[in-house]
Amino acid sequence: MTEETLFSKIIDKTLPSDMVYQDDLVTAFRDINPAAPTHILIVPNRVIPTVDDIEDSDELAMGRMLRVARDLARQENIAEDGYRLIINCRDHGRQEVPHLHMHLVGGKDLGFMLRRES
Repeated sequence: MTEETLFSKIIDKTLPSDMVYQDDLVTAFRDINPAAPTHILIVPNRVIPTVDDIEDSDELAMGRMLRVARDLARQENIAEDGYRLIINCRDHGRQEVPHLHMHLVGGKDLGFMLRRES
């Protein structure tokens, strides 16, 4: 059995959140420490620890995450100017919660994605 995570508690509503979307495959809620005016986390309802743990049977949920991101960007009025989708994986990717999640961030110029090393 997969361990319960902070996000699974939000999904099953045992932990409060500012939820903006939920269906049978994915849940989306506002980040409690936003990095931009719009910062929403989109997570699969099934606990998948990292991108490397995605199974073939998760394909529908992964596609749904992207569609929900598109729809929420339009709803938040950030689609026209642009936004960023970020999925971090493991330590070097700076993943903080062991439950696959995608950040939808926008509402301002986000700058370059990575700083180049000299």
